[in-house]
Amino acid sequence: MDALDQKILRELQCDGRISNVALAERVSLSPSACLRRVQELERTGVIRGYRVVTSPERMGRGFAAYVLVGLSSHTKAAQEGFERAMSVAPEVVECHNIAGAFEYLLRVESADLSEYKRFHTEVLGTQSHVHAITSYIVMGSPKDERAT
Repeated sequence: MDALDQKILRELQCDGRISNVALAERVSLSPSACLRRVQELERTGVIRGYRVVTSPERMGRGFAAYVLVGLSSHTKAAQEGFERAMSVAPEVVECHNIAGAFEYLLRVESADLSEYKRFHTEVLGTQSHVHAITSYIVMGSPKDERAT
C-alpha cells in the first residue's frame, strides 16, 4: 500500500458512498486509475466491505456499555458456548476475546438502563461459565471513529 492507497482509504472511510469520479478528484487520479486501485484494495481484502452507519439513538439503542466478562472455566467448550450466546444476543454489537484479568470485552447497546439490566440478568446472568461481570456505562463519546 502506498500513500495514494492510504488517501483513497481515508476518503472512503469518511464517505463510503462517494462516486468514483468524486473520489478520483479528491485523490488527484484519473477515474480509471482510481477505480483500479479501489478494486485492488477490495480484491486483496484491505477493503472488506461497505456498511451503513446508523444512529443508535434513532434506532432505540441510545444506551451503551462496555462490559468485561470473566469465565470460571477456560476450556474451549466454555469459550465457544459463551461466544455462541453472544453472537445471537441482539444487544451485543461487539464481542472481543481479550488477554488480561477478564476473557471478554463486550459493547452492549440497549434502549436504556432498565433494558441493559434485563440483558445483564437474563442473558449474561444465565451463562453457566460467567463468574464476573463489570459494566462501564458510556456517558459520552468525544471520539468515535467507528461512526464517521
